[in-house]
Amino acid sequence: MKIFISLLVLIGSVIASAAEITLNQKPPVVELSGTAGGRVDGSPWSSTELTGVVHILMYVDPDEVKENEHVEVALKEAAFPADRLKSIAMINLGASWKPNFVIDTMLKKKQKKYPKTIYVRDADKLLVNAWGLLDQSYHVLAFDPDGRLIFSKGGALSGDELDTLIEAIRSNISD
Repeated sequence: MKIFISLLVLIGSVIASAAEITLNQKPPVVELSGTAGGRVDGSPWSSTELTGVVHILMYVDPDEVKENEHVEVALKEAAFPADRLKSIAMINLGASWKPNFVIDTMLKKKQKKYPKTIYVRDADKLLVNAWGLLDQSYHVLAFDPDGRLIFSKGGALSGDELDTLIEAIRSNISD
């Protein structure tokens, strides 16, 4: 029995580590459409879209929306050129106790208020599973114009981590 449990733990840790995304690498392709999620307007979203410019992706549990508010403020204050940095707010619907229709209504209002941000729904925690993101948290990621990961942190960012994020974006915008 101990051997069986040890094997299960080993297999689980191998699977978990295989799902982790790695700095300076492109993440595994994830497609969100239909009941699995997608854009607020109902159209599909694919991680293959994370190319062409620097992208910042906020993967948010709706119950933790304020956890990295200071990051959002700092990014706004940095005033990066809109043609060089695109933002995606992806909502982890599976992490919240709130009904999806309530969250969808809030997202549609935000999409109208912030039309330059792409709002995406992940109903089945696909990014948690495919990329190893923190569940029930606020995960901040940034990608270079080639779609490679240049920053990833789950949970509240410290001042130093925020500085690292801003510098990673700045250095990839100026290339």
